[in-house]
Amino acid sequence: MSLPRFYVDAELALGTVHLSEATSHYLSRVLRLAVGAQIQLFDGSGHEYLSEITAISKKVVSVELAKQVAGLPDSSLVIHLGQGLSRGERMDWAIQKATELGVTEITPLFTERCEVRLNDERAEKRLAHWRQIAISACEQCGRSTIPVIHPPQAIAEWMQTVQADLKLVLHPVAQPLTTHQPPNSLAFLIGPEGGLTEAEVAQAAGAGFLPARLGPRVLRTETAPVVALSVAQQLWGDF
Repeated sequence: MSLPRFYVDAELALGTVHLSEATSHYLSRVLRLAVGAQIQLFDGSGHEYLSEITAISKKVVSVELAKQVAGLPDSSLVIHLGQGLSRGERMDWAIQKATELGVTEITPLFTERCEVRLNDERAEKRLAHWRQIAISACEQCGRSTIPVIHPPQAIAEWMQTVQADLKLVLHPVAQPLTTHQPPNSLAFLIGPEGGLTEAEVAQAAGAGFLPARLGPRVLRTETAPVVALSVAQQLWGDF
């Protein structure tokens, strides 16, 4: 049976650490773990620590890191997902599932058909929220590194600056992914609700993106990254 895993936003080393108030509350009040319970901690560096709860106070849980173990290795395929911003929980879902599927970086994109408007304060809050979603997904799925969640960016800027061996834009009229040679790094461009405009697809082509399709059906914006990343990992990654 696998141990409960928790991310610590600090460099870990063998010895005693005191967990944050939020993590301590979850351990002691929600999971109701007691002194002596075994857990596993990671700091995003790729290492994991077998640990034991040594003390529980009102707001702080103390843990003894007893042994360092190798974490789950990342996929050899480096993937940068450019995801059109969408409303409600769709973006949360896309980030959560992309994290579980081994994405390396995610950049939320402002596109012509994007209906989400964020001022600086809201953008900062949303970014913190998305990063926490990625952390929680890593805790659940066993990843030892946290994908980079970039601040929202204009699609034109992202297309011109992203670097990858193979750049793909999802489009319903295109060749399937199997027609491409295996890359070491991959950039996926996926539109928001309503998709990308023809002008944006043309811009992507000018920036070196090749059109690719996933099948005969048009997928929702939150479904497309799940399928795209699954197929890419199956073809060229660690599935």
